[in-house]
Amino acid sequence: MKAVVYHGPGKVAVEELPQPRLAGPRDAIVKVHRTALCGTDLHPYRGETPSFESGTVLGHEFAGTVAEAGPLVPFAPGQRVFASDIVACGSCASCAHGMHYQCVSVGLFGSSTLVGPAIAGGQAEYVRVPFADVVLCATPDGVSDEQALFVGDVLSTAYAAVMGARVRPGDVVAVVGAGPVGVLAAACARLAGAAEVVLADSDAGRRAGFTGPGRIVAPTQLAHVTAELTGGWGAHAVIEAVGTPAALSTAVGAAAPRATIAAVGVHHADASFPAGTAFARELTVRFVVGDPIDIREPVLALLRHKRLDPSELISHRLPLSAAADAYDLFDRREAFKVVLAPSEG
Repeated sequence: MKAVVYHGPGKVAVEELPQPRLAGPRDAIVKVHRTALCGTDLHPYRGETPSFESGTVLGHEFAGTVAEAGPLVPFAPGQRVFASDIVACGSCASCAHGMHYQCVSVGLFGSSTLVGPAIAGGQAEYVRVPFADVVLCATPDGVSDEQALFVGDVLSTAYAAVMGARVRPGDVVAVVGAGPVGVLAAACARLAGAAEVVLADSDAGRRAGFTGPGRIVAPTQLAHVTAELTGGWGAHAVIEAVGTPAALSTAVGAAAPRATIAAVGVHHADASFPAGTAFARELTVRFVVGDPIDIREPVLALLRHKRLDPSELISHRLPLSAAADAYDLFDRREAFKVVLAPSEG
């Protein structure tokens, strides 16, 4: 089979690899129809995760059909499915409490050994899915593969951000970062009843071309704009969707007293934090990992009832063979969301 393989910062290649095989009764092999690039994939590509192993098959957002299933997997060959980016056993104490990212056997597709054991990713023609009875979900009729793969990570993350920030009807919501997660979080905030959503992004080109929900400003303007909208109060709920110290500082600066900040940007290292301001305003700061296994049903309901279409964010649709070009475009911010097609569904 063909797969996208990481070979160090700035280096990915499409290579021929052996097709994966079942390794246990809870495994499934999925034939991938659509797979996406995520901002998280850029961390190793940019050299930000030095321990990331060369030879890793990349990708954690994918949808397709079951090619083969172990005896304990409740999916039949040919059935349409998508995967959670989080791999979890479903039976340990953490999983029993709905905390799949804390699973004793946790892993992430295509992420080397950054979280748990290395599991080959979904930017390939076929992928082995461990704990498939937990990790896979049936793709409903009326939901496309492109839409479904968003539920496996970024849309679930956006939905979790809105829940974590405790967005309520009538709120003014600030979102730091206008990438796919930020834009989807803004859309979910509107669905939750937010009166106003203000996004902030440092990329002038992204601001100029913005057509998403709410308005967009530079990060330096966010606190002023949210204060104007609230009589000097500040944003009632804040979502940080970048994963940098600067983004966290921007989030704190825009927050109203006793607001909740949900930080869903991926933070790989310790960082300085404006704790004095956060303390003075009595802020709640929550780091949130989107857990598709836990929340995919309400997220899928948004798609089934056509309240949201995440596939509208796709800027580029390319064959798997163009993966190296796709990563280059994505890294240079010339693509907003890239979906690769290993095979036709």
